[in-house]
Amino acid sequence: MTKLAIRDLSALDHAKAGAQMFRLLVKSATLLLRREAQLVLVCAALLLWLGVGMAGAGALITFPNVNENAQPSLLPGYLAKPDGSGPFPAVVILHGCGGFFSSYASVADDLRWEGYVVLAVDSLGPRGIPDACVDGLIAQAIDAFAALAYLSKQSFVDPSRIAVLGYSMGGSSALMDVEPDFIGKLFSGSFAAAIAYYPWCKDRSAIVSSPTMILIGADDDWTPAAYCREMVARPRDGGATLALTIYPGAHHAFDNPKLALGMRRFGHWLQYSEPAATDAWAKVLAFLAAHLSRPITDNKPGAR
Repeated sequence: MTKLAIRDLSALDHAKAGAQMFRLLVKSATLLLRREAQLVLVCAALLLWLGVGMAGAGALITFPNVNENAQPSLLPGYLAKPDGSGPFPAVVILHGCGGFFSSYASVADDLRWEGYVVLAVDSLGPRGIPDACVDGLIAQAIDAFAALAYLSKQSFVDPSRIAVLGYSMGGSSALMDVEPDFIGKLFSGSFAAAIAYYPWCKDRSAIVSSPTMILIGADDDWTPAAYCREMVARPRDGGATLALTIYPGAHHAFDNPKLALGMRRFGHWLQYSEPAATDAWAKVLAFLAAHLSRPITDNKPGAR
């Protein structure tokens, strides 16, 4: 468009041209954003998703990845902390293949009231992945160690009492995190315990480096309970305890009350089961209390 033509534009045309140029500038700026700046947008989206009310209980944070070469360099998460200076036991939460939802922040808040510091990690958002329900995301198991390293450096966390809790894909990642001679050997530090809701158990080692509990529905057609039954039945020479609970009639995502009516996703049935969800949560609390409790010697006079 020539300068003369621009001068002949009406006021309305000027407004339209300005709006169009603004949109082009925004688009160009978005394409030029660095990963760290993109992370700000991810956190903003998480904040909107969580809602103002939930944001008051915890806080959105970013924390370093496992090393300077890992991408993204920063990971976002939702951190919930009990009142007081601690040091408290802690839990790292890993989401399912559909990404980070407000339900994971709700779990973090519930555990906070039980006396745990909780960091729920978003593994898909900073990587620009809408879902990982077909290919999975092994990087999530590595993200858990980034969260472990971050929590271990906080004065209000006891680094010897940190567990990992995962759902579906996150449950599979949690099992990877406590499998000896696998991902964990690449990093310093280890989880004190692991809990996996309806994970993929096929061809997985029955030997775990930390006490582990699996919770799954008998009618789960996405991550079949039969594979977990086979897993725990394999011979185990050494290793920590491995417990399995299979809930009759329960499907995938049986703990999510938003699925009371059930729904089909990627060809698999998801549905809430109140009896299974209630029992599983009680088991989660008992398991964490048993394996993250402060040693008896810490209760002696003069102990921290």
